[in-house]
This record gives sequence, structure tokens and C-alpha cells, in this order.
Amino acid sequence: MNIPFSPPYIDADVEAEVLDALRSGWITTGPKVKALEQEVCKYANVPATLGINSATSGMMLALHWYGIGHGDEVIIPAYTYAATALVVMHIGAIPVMVDVEDDFNISVSKIEAAITEKTKAIVPVDFAGWPCNYDAINALVRRNDIKSKFSPKGPQQEILGRILVMSDAAHSFGAVYNNKRMGVWSDITVFSFHAVKNLTTAEGGAICLNLPSPFDNEEVYRTLRLWSLNGQTKDAFSKSKAGGWKYDIVYPGFKMNLPDLLAAVGLAQIRKYNDELLKERKRVFDFYGHAFAAFDWAELPPYQKEGSLASYHLYPLRIKHVSEEQRDTIIERITAFGVAVNVHFQPLPLLTVFKERGYDIASFPTSYDNYAREISLPIYPQLNNNQCQYIVDSVMDAVKATI
Repeated sequence: MNIPFSPPYIDADVEAEVLDALRSGWITTGPKVKALEQEVCKYANVPATLGINSATSGMMLALHWYGIGHGDEVIIPAYTYAATALVVMHIGAIPVMVDVEDDFNISVSKIEAAITEKTKAIVPVDFAGWPCNYDAINALVRRNDIKSKFSPKGPQQEILGRILVMSDAAHSFGAVYNNKRMGVWSDITVFSFHAVKNLTTAEGGAICLNLPSPFDNEEVYRTLRLWSLNGQTKDAFSKSKAGGWKYDIVYPGFKMNLPDLLAAVGLAQIRKYNDELLKERKRVFDFYGHAFAAFDWAELPPYQKEGSLASYHLYPLRIKHVSEEQRDTIIERITAFGVAVNVHFQPLPLLTVFKERGYDIASFPTSYDNYAREISLPIYPQLNNNQCQYIVDSVMDAVKATI
């Protein structure tokens, strides 16, 4: 049996929506992007959402809008995908890495210890779709002693008057924290709609705005939309209308817009997201949880507590009391059974671009421990229970042969 790691979910509804976009004669940013933005607003219960060409672009755009630049610091977890750090570097700021907890998510106590007068933003990452401790993070940035350290630079920072909280929610579309879906738990939440994500547009993402008063989230949306289109006062759809050719460039913007052709995929998926896609991911997640609970060597991932649920984006199984080398051997043996697995993630200080900048994995022991024992198993709606059992058996046999 051959089981891929994360194929996209493409059904007749997706095909029909994409075909509709193709036949409309309009395939770049237009009505389907707007429809998807509205669906995400409704789903996440946020006042404004901007579709963009990737979560990476979205995070960079949002931090740039907040006025973060050269010499500023942005706190991120050391245990995340490289994009979380690269967006900070791309705008000229410094990624300040801190360790995570046993649940894979950023340590709030480590955040507090890392805050300086240069800190402008915190970017929590909802690893595998499990929400971070937003109550504690939000309370931290609102504490008077922390706010007194904040040195605002530019109008947006003056208005907010504190460190920005921007969720890297690439994994957590549909996750629930304190009985509310992700999107409302930080000032700005950025989702990824990359090909391997729960909800996909092949490439793409969304910026969800939930800024407090006196910010006007609709106004911020219009600003970010303009900046994502090279600072051009009219998008291509508006320019295509009779007599609509004239435009202006009012800001040195970026090219970060989401095309209609891609939004069509996400539009078809979001309409059945909770009732079908998320439900089926939970079925697979629960199958693994029930099977592996019987083994002392298996450390199951966090996925629920009172009022909170994961989005079941990954199933990050950890093997107790093994070395990184033993974990790699287990992966090789699982792969020999025809099952594709993965590792999420190599902590950033293990990667050359960050090692060369002085980040040392020895400073992040929990990140390394999580990584060294972690194996991500396939989890997607198309997996049937027979395939799930085959995956479980393959893991069991590989572990038994190794430890």
C-alpha cells in the first residue's frame, strides 16, 4: 500500500467552482476573492479579511503596516517554519527566538523574558492547529509594566500603544480557543491556504483584522488591499470596466494579491469545511489517538481541553525516550512500508541561514526535544479507516524494530 503524506482535497464542487472562474473570463483578483474574504469573515467572526497570495506575504504586509523596520525586534518561537522568521528579516527587523512548551507552542514566560524596548510585535504560532495560550499573551502585552517599555514609532504604534500580537495561524483555520474560532484572539491573524493546508487555494492566505478601537478595520483592510496591489488605486477588475482605465500609484506597495482562479478552490472548500473536511480530519485524528493510546512509547499530541479544540492539521506523534537518530531510523522503516511521513519542524537554529546569524539550538532545549522525537503522520479527509490502520501498524512495527 502506498499512502501519500498530504494530497489536496479536490472534488466535483472544487472543479465546478474553478471552471466557473475560467469561463467567467476573469481569473485574477476579482469577485471570487471578495466572496472568499466574506466567507472567512463570517466563519472566523472578524470584521475584515484580505485575501493574499501567501501567509508569508500576509505576515510581512501586516508587520510593515504596523511600522516595524530596521532595528526593531519581533518575538517568535524557535520551533516553527522558516517563514515566521523570514518575514521579520524581510522588513529589516530582528527575529527574537524563544523556546516552546511541551505542547509545541510558544512559552509565555520566555516571551516575557525576551521583551525589550525594541520589541514591536509577538508572533505566536498555533503548531499543528493547536491554539497558543492567548489569554496569557494578551494579558502580558496589556500589563502596565510591559506597556511602559513600549517605544512607539509611527502612527499605528502610537494608536495601539503596545506590542502588536499577530497570530501565525497557518495551521489553525477552524481551531477553537475558549469557545471561539481562531481569528478573534489577536490583533491580526494570518491563515495559510497553501496546498497542504486544511483549506486550500493551492497558494494563498488571508489576513484577518481584529484591531481594537479606535482602529477602523475596514479602513485598514482598504489600506492593506491597496498596498498588496503595488499601491495602485484601482485593481485590475475595476480598471477593466468601461472608462475605468485611469489609476494612480499612491504608495510604494507590493504584489501580494490572491487571484480568483485560486480563490475558487477555497470558496468551494469553505462551504463544506466544518461539516465535511474538518469532521473527516477529526475522524483520522481520533483513530490515531485511540490506537496509539495503548502504547507506553507513544506521546499523543494536544488537541482538546475545556472550550478549545485543534484544527487537526497535523498529527505530530512523539516517540518517548528516543534519540534523533533513532527517530530517523523509525521514519525510514515506516517509509519502507509505503507510508509517507514528515517531521514538523526542524527548529530554526538548526537551519544554516539562522545558524550563520548566531542562533544556537542549545538555547532552545524543549524545541529540540520535541523535534528530535516527532513524526508527523498523514491526516486528511480522503484517508479511510483501513488506510489509517495500515499507517498505525507500520508505525508500530517500525518502533518495535528500533527500540
